[in-house]
Amino acid sequence: MQREELADLNAFLAVAEEQSFTRAAARLGTSQSALSHTIRRLEARLGVRLLTRTTRSVAPTQAGERLLGTLGPALETISAELSSLRDLRDKPAGTIRINTGDHAANTILWPALRKLLPAYPDIQVELCIDGGFADIVAERFDAGVRLGEALAKDMIAVPIGPDLRMAIVGSPAYFASRPAPVTPQDLAGHQCINLRMRSSGGLYAWELEKDGRELKVRVEGQLAFNSVPLILQAALDGFGLGFVMEDHAAADIEAGRLVRVLEDWCPAFPGYHLYYPSRRQPSAAFVTLVDALRYRR
Repeated sequence: MQREELADLNAFLAVAEEQSFTRAAARLGTSQSALSHTIRRLEARLGVRLLTRTTRSVAPTQAGERLLGTLGPALETISAELSSLRDLRDKPAGTIRINTGDHAANTILWPALRKLLPAYPDIQVELCIDGGFADIVAERFDAGVRLGEALAKDMIAVPIGPDLRMAIVGSPAYFASRPAPVTPQDLAGHQCINLRMRSSGGLYAWELEKDGRELKVRVEGQLAFNSVPLILQAALDGFGLGFVMEDHAAADIEAGRLVRVLEDWCPAFPGYHLYYPSRRQPSAAFVTLVDALRYRR
């Protein structure tokens, strides 16, 4: 059905219900002459007369009554459905799928969701924990979470957390038998706990920087894990140096269970951002979630 045909049917319905071209024209916000032309066009297209016109009244013909009996309920159903869709647009509801890593999920996303979701029972959120760089468009995610320095240029990026830092840590027992490293080159003489990257399968090179000088240090040791909590635990148990997010180790550093070294080689870097395609038309639920996650300094 063409848009023009739907408009003509709506015009017929108004005239038939009002039984007056004057009242129907006022209801539709058009002129009587334009409305008469529309009805004549519809009748010509259908090949039947739909309305009987007299100087005092307008009434449906037998064909008009038949069309009215079908058309009225159908248009009411369409109107109700459109109203329902408008309500869905205005009322935060629906499922939001987010691709993220463990650290962001635990430190940023879940704390925010824990506060948000009780107030919006019609919002459902699915977090997919992934250590790699998923194609959120191809894999049908609504959004992803990455560090600010790793974002694609064609994405809208919303900061959801503060700047981050890494920390190189070891236990007091570990340092009891060896001196603390003073330069990155000193790491070659230490047992270092490696991180096996889940995405590539390779070992992560420790990224260090000082005074604009950047280094990627390949470290060696007895242990390698693809789990940061295990790296932290092994460091606590005295098996070597771990390279972890500062907030992972902060409580243990403060309590003296871990000793931080080479702190001047671990500058801050852009924190987590929620990102999504610039062409995405956000739903009310998505807008609500983004507002709840947005980092405010």
